[in-house]
Amino acid sequence: MKPLLVQFLFDFGSPNAYLCHKVLADIEARTSVRFEYLPILLGGLFKLSNNRSPAEAFADIPNKRAYAKLEVQRFIARHQLTRFKFNPHFPVNTLKIMRLAVAAQVLGCGPQTIDAMYSAMWEQARNMDDPDEIAAVLREASLDGPALLARAQDPEVKARLAANTQSAFERGAFGSPSFFVRDQLFFGKDRLREVEEEIVRQRSEP
Repeated sequence: MKPLLVQFLFDFGSPNAYLCHKVLADIEARTSVRFEYLPILLGGLFKLSNNRSPAEAFADIPNKRAYAKLEVQRFIARHQLTRFKFNPHFPVNTLKIMRLAVAAQVLGCGPQTIDAMYSAMWEQARNMDDPDEIAAVLREASLDGPALLARAQDPEVKARLAANTQSAFERGAFGSPSFFVRDQLFFGKDRLREVEEEIVRQRSEP
C-alpha cells in the first residue's frame, strides 16, 4: 500500500501554526501517520493568493479580533499549552528562519530546529528577525548554528522555499496552518479534527 502523505504547511510567524505544531504528535500517536513538515513563506503565499493576515484583515472588526483571542485561549486550555506567549515583536519577518527550516531539513536536523524556533518565537517571545538572536537560539539548542546559517544562504535552499510556497498556492493554499491529506486541503487549527478524520478515512480505503 502506498504510504499516506500528510503535510503540514507552516511558517514560524503564525501563532496558530505553533499551536498546531504542539498537538500534531498526539494525532500521529493516534493514527500512526507522520506529518511531513513543509516550510513555506507566509508573506509570499499571502501575495500570491491576494490574502491578508488576520491582524490586517480584521483590524476594523473589534468583535472578530476579540473572538479570535478567545478561540486561542480555548485551544490553549483544551490542550494545556501553558508555555504559549504572544510575541511582542509580532509581526516578524520570518524569511531568515524559514530558510533556516529548509536548511535544517537538508542537514537532517529539521525536528530539533523547528522545535527550537517555535519555542523561541512563541514561548520565549524572542525577536526572531535578529541574526544574533537566531544564532543564540541555535547555540542554546545545541545545534550547529554556523553550518545551518551557512546552508540557509545556499541558492538551492532559497529556491526550495520559494518552490514550496508557489506549489502551496497552486494546490489551493492561502495561509498557514494548512494541511494536505494527499490532495485534500484543510486550513486552520479548528480543522484538526477533520484532518484526523480524513487520515483515518483514507487509511481505511482498500
